[in-house]
Amino acid sequence: MYRIGSVVTGTAAIGLTAAVVGWKVKKEIRLDAREDVLPTEKTQSAKLLSLPSREDQVKKLQSGQQYDVLVIGGGATGTGVALDAASRGLSIALVERDDFSSGTSSRSTKLIHGGVRYLQKAIMKFDREQYKMVKEALHERRNLLAIAPHLAGPLEIMLPVYRWWLIPYYWAGLKMYDIVSGSQRIKWSYFVSKAKALEQFPHLKKDKLAGAIVYYDGQHDDARMNVALALTAAREGAIVANHIEVISLLKEQRTSSEDGSTKQVVCGARMRDTLTGKEWETRARVVVNATGPFTDHIRLMDNPGVDKICQPSAGVHIVLPSYYSPKSMGLLDPATSDGRVIFFLPWEGATVAGTTDAPTEITADPHPQEADIQFILQEIRDYLSPQILVRRGDVLAAWSGIRPLVRNPNSKDTQSIARNHIIEVSDNNLVTIAGGKWTTYRSMAEETVDTVVRVGNLDHATKCRTDGLLLVGGDEFYPSLFITLIQDYGLDEEVAKHLACTYGDQSPFVASMAVMTGRRWPVVGRRLVQDYPYIEAEVLQGLKEYARTATDMIARRTRLAFLNVQAAEDAIPKIVEIMGSHLQWTKAEKKAQAESAKQFLQGMGHKAQQELYELPINLSYTEAQSYLKTFKAFDKDGDGHISKKDLRKALEEIGEQVSEVQLRDLIAEVDVNQNSTIEEEEFLILMSALKSGAVANNRMALIMAKVGDHKKRIEVDRSGGGV
Repeated sequence: MYRIGSVVTGTAAIGLTAAVVGWKVKKEIRLDAREDVLPTEKTQSAKLLSLPSREDQVKKLQSGQQYDVLVIGGGATGTGVALDAASRGLSIALVERDDFSSGTSSRSTKLIHGGVRYLQKAIMKFDREQYKMVKEALHERRNLLAIAPHLAGPLEIMLPVYRWWLIPYYWAGLKMYDIVSGSQRIKWSYFVSKAKALEQFPHLKKDKLAGAIVYYDGQHDDARMNVALALTAAREGAIVANHIEVISLLKEQRTSSEDGSTKQVVCGARMRDTLTGKEWETRARVVVNATGPFTDHIRLMDNPGVDKICQPSAGVHIVLPSYYSPKSMGLLDPATSDGRVIFFLPWEGATVAGTTDAPTEITADPHPQEADIQFILQEIRDYLSPQILVRRGDVLAAWSGIRPLVRNPNSKDTQSIARNHIIEVSDNNLVTIAGGKWTTYRSMAEETVDTVVRVGNLDHATKCRTDGLLLVGGDEFYPSLFITLIQDYGLDEEVAKHLACTYGDQSPFVASMAVMTGRRWPVVGRRLVQDYPYIEAEVLQGLKEYARTATDMIARRTRLAFLNVQAAEDAIPKIVEIMGSHLQWTKAEKKAQAESAKQFLQGMGHKAQQELYELPINLSYTEAQSYLKTFKAFDKDGDGHISKKDLRKALEEIGEQVSEVQLRDLIAEVDVNQNSTIEEEEFLILMSALKSGAVANNRMALIMAKVGDHKKRIEVDRSGGGV
């Protein structure tokens, strides 16, 4: 058992997994910030975490063993329940239809927070329930910062105030937040003048700014945290298996030990391995439904006549380049144009903004709507300096997460929405845990397992042990671990910091798998894509962490899909190559994996080329003629197309040498109709999109600007590529 006491002895360092601009600066700032909150000393060398393979886990599910508990759902709540149950000495199996954190748990705002808004409601409405919820969340915030110091840390958040009479109101509210936090407080909030606010957040709109309040909450890498929960549950003895779909629930008659009566109860599930198609039955004394937005799907398996309780709401986030926000301070817009709250936060070397809140249909692959992306962009424009041009093309990635709001089935008012989470025990003993939020996953899991113990008469279970139980990677992590990685393995600093702050005390074992770069420095650590510190060795580590698809790797073992979809797409071939060689994929399977991963990226805000083609051309006659002149300078044979041969000649004229693959990729960025050449209309569409901001960066446009006859440089932002 790995535990910490009431006095925190763990350390903390930001769980960053990527950066484009200012990665090193951000790492240093975040590490320093955590040392103020969670001081520590370097501990002894960690041991390599040895876990059974996914294939061994699946075999155990098929063995015919009856478990104490079967958990359906591998999100934060499900893996939290599995960890809680396993740490109490219960035999536990968990299955997830897709991948751990493939749903809502990887699509959050990345905050670990007590809930400033909930406290406001508690005070204004004298609501004791809301107050208790905030107190619970604040405790869980502190615990999560302590048990995963490599993945979570404190974050300063600024609340700018543009009406002077609102300063006392917000100041008092955030001071109350500090007071309610008590010993769980990170740091005291504080007021800053207009000048100081602009110094700390230079991008703020100056006009009418009266000042700002800065307060503290927590931030984490949600998907990596979820994976850490699954791995920790496995370390404690749980059977955890992803890509296992529940087809139906099993039922049997059981006799009560109390009065001798019999009743039909849920006793397991029939399931299918979605990777192999094999089906089997797994039995358990109690089955837990922790499927988030799909709560009612499992409840209806138990009882087809049951009333639905889930009311799904879509929350959209977008990712912008790092220069949109300071490296270590976020922004809170407490009152958007439609009454919602928008966060604007530095995360993983980028800037994440969101969220929206709108009714939606339940789907396994939610896509962000353009209207929501535009709404967030507009709210950002309202708070940032007018000198900063906020463009649609600056959006590097976007995602939609389905928040499973629930009606309490035990309430007399069947239309009421539960403020926190609900736990329901059906007539057939199916235990459902629904609602809640990321921060309180542990307390929700504790309450769920308490219910499971009662329902299943699992008297051999001990008391809850997860409050202070360190997660995988956190046991012997220390802030200067990255230096050890540099000195012992020859990694560059950026990669070393990334590995230390992603895998914690397991990072030396990841570093030991890194291959030679072929350069004098760094010695090892070949990257998957340029400008991001993910290395090929992480694909091997991902296989140990139960990743079995290319999408698992780009979305949840690394966070490329959430940071920059174009970079993620560039990484797919190498990831498929490495995974395929270890999983013995056929050529057809490798192609299918690559296509599936690219399809996933379409739901991450990646505008398809056909969508670009449908954009209207909005250029003046003079502009169009100027751009056509540039086009003709590249069209060497005058046939109305720019071919690879034409492009190669143009590049050779300015001394640039590119490979055949690079030429193909350059043309593919503009080749909407996919005929391997660039036509006049396609070129004008690109120029128009650049002008409007729908596209913020394009390599072909940069080349055109450098080589073309026209002297006016095409205005292009080098943000790393927008979507």
